[in-house]
Amino acid sequence: MIHRTTIDNVFEAARVEEVIGDFVQLKKSGSNFKGLSPFTDERSPSFMVSPVKQIWKDFSSGKGGNVVAFLMEHEHFTYPEAIKYLARKYGIEIEETEQTSEQKEQADERESLYLVSEFAKTYFHNTLLKTEPGKAIGLSYFKERGFTDETIQKFELGYSPDQWDAFTSHAIQKGYKLEFLEKTGLSIVKEEKQFDRFKGRVMFPILSMSGRTLGFGGRILTSDKKAAKYLNSPESDIYHKSKVLYGIYLAKQSIAKEDNCYLVEGYTDVIQFHQRGIHNVVSSSGTALTADQIRLVNRLTKNITVLFDGDAAGLRASLRGVDLILEQGMNVKICTFPEGEDPDSFARSNSLEELTSYLEEKSQDFISFKASLLASEAKNDPIKKADTIRDMVVSISKIPDVIKREVYIKECSRIMDISEEVLFNTLAQLLQKDAKNTKKNDGQQPQQKAFDIVPSEKKETKKVDALYELERKIIELLLLYGNVEEEFEDLILETNEKGEIAFKPEIVKAKVFEKVFLDLQEDEIEFANEGFKVLYFEIINKLNQEQEFQIDTFVNELESDKASAITDILMDEERYVLHKWVEQEIYVKQKEHTIAQVVSETILNLRRFLVSQKINELSEEMKTQESDKRENGLQDIMDYITLKKVLSEKLNRVL
Repeated sequence: MIHRTTIDNVFEAARVEEVIGDFVQLKKSGSNFKGLSPFTDERSPSFMVSPVKQIWKDFSSGKGGNVVAFLMEHEHFTYPEAIKYLARKYGIEIEETEQTSEQKEQADERESLYLVSEFAKTYFHNTLLKTEPGKAIGLSYFKERGFTDETIQKFELGYSPDQWDAFTSHAIQKGYKLEFLEKTGLSIVKEEKQFDRFKGRVMFPILSMSGRTLGFGGRILTSDKKAAKYLNSPESDIYHKSKVLYGIYLAKQSIAKEDNCYLVEGYTDVIQFHQRGIHNVVSSSGTALTADQIRLVNRLTKNITVLFDGDAAGLRASLRGVDLILEQGMNVKICTFPEGEDPDSFARSNSLEELTSYLEEKSQDFISFKASLLASEAKNDPIKKADTIRDMVVSISKIPDVIKREVYIKECSRIMDISEEVLFNTLAQLLQKDAKNTKKNDGQQPQQKAFDIVPSEKKETKKVDALYELERKIIELLLLYGNVEEEFEDLILETNEKGEIAFKPEIVKAKVFEKVFLDLQEDEIEFANEGFKVLYFEIINKLNQEQEFQIDTFVNELESDKASAITDILMDEERYVLHKWVEQEIYVKQKEHTIAQVVSETILNLRRFLVSQKINELSEEMKTQESDKRENGLQDIMDYITLKKVLSEKLNRVL
């Protein structure tokens, strides 16, 4: 168990915008930050981070919370793991008590897979550096590749002994279960025998964006033609090849800072670039590029530069990945190396200045690159040239941004010497075809022709739960302004000379939480929503006990479900920031200027709603009452109607 002192120190040191900034590209938006949701595939930002309140909210998925909640959602950490991650990030010493064997057994399967993978990484790394076979075989190979000791340490490279079960036996001796060794793919179990998957290979640990070990890539060092040159961990609960990019953990901050990501093919390409001084580089680990991998980069930058080998066979096939990048609304450049060179060899034989200069000069816009590549294949063949042009328009059709599409069509027209009109017509046909296919796959009807009369379908409008919204508003006011002192106009209910019910105004100075509590207590109003009722009393007690009420501290002390509910309430008011209203000269009146008015209005609305509810209840009761009892019931209804009228008049004055 982690000591409470450590947890408090972590929350005090951690900055939500810094931690989330490691995973999501955030941009300043007033007093907040915004970015693309890391939980959904979206083009317009709906993810908000509040440095003042130290909370975040993702409006596209509905998720939200504090810094620990983000790590638990995004990285699937347990609560202790998230605290330990933050402690390491901010250099805080972790104090904890020894776990019992029972607590260890309660660790879930997913966590066990992470623990096994972490153990394997340490084992392979130590084998490389501290054993004779590791030094003679594995370390010699890495040195031949030009990797320094610092680079080997940074990427935690390793070596798996050339023995059938060296790792498996060692792991079992250390108490790791064969079940989890098999599920991570580190060990292969057949009948009653088990052996190492990566026997006799140098090891490349594959890390998540937060630095957790997900799997491994292993390269064989012998000339065995039957064995694959590179071998990856199989799919598991923690390792999904299509959703991982090699090097993303060490590259993420540089990608966001440089606002560009270099995409290469292999492990050594990444390592060599990094060693040379270019850190914003990742690899798809020799697999075909996927939409999930692109979205991983999209959280950090909109710009990708794809680096191809100079003599890459099947370069045309590799260009399919470019279309996939364009589909995600990203900007793509392509750079090829001289014949016989790849990113690894070129970075090794050139200085940082030479490498940087080459990348800047030789990186081409995707349309120019595709034109030059395909045009050289077509030469003077008109049929091939037509196919080339169509191929280019297909790529342009993948771009979701209309303006970008038009710019690229004009560029294609200039390069290929063909009229824009023909290209636009071809583009329109492709877009129409894609739209039809999409609708067909979604089971929708084909698009109606212009001027067709389509009968409108009646949609059920979701009824607003007024009581829920009013109670929610009270919680929001207490959280935001609970300790603020304001002047309120209290109205004393009395009967005037004519016998009419009226309010007598009286100015009262009080804190918001005192005003709310006394008003609700006076009317004997209880929250209908159980969740809000619990939160209400917790907030009132906190405000009553502490002179300085800190929202971030309060949220961190709550259970996850309560913290999530409060985050929803607090961040809902930030939603308007996403619409850029100020940029459109639409100015929103800030609540801070009219706190007393908003509080009074909310309480009056709640009173009026409850009075209306009582009138309805009495009306329903009268339907089943005998005639002699109805007179009393009718008088009660009339009294409540009079009260409702007075409340409405008062509410109009407040508004």
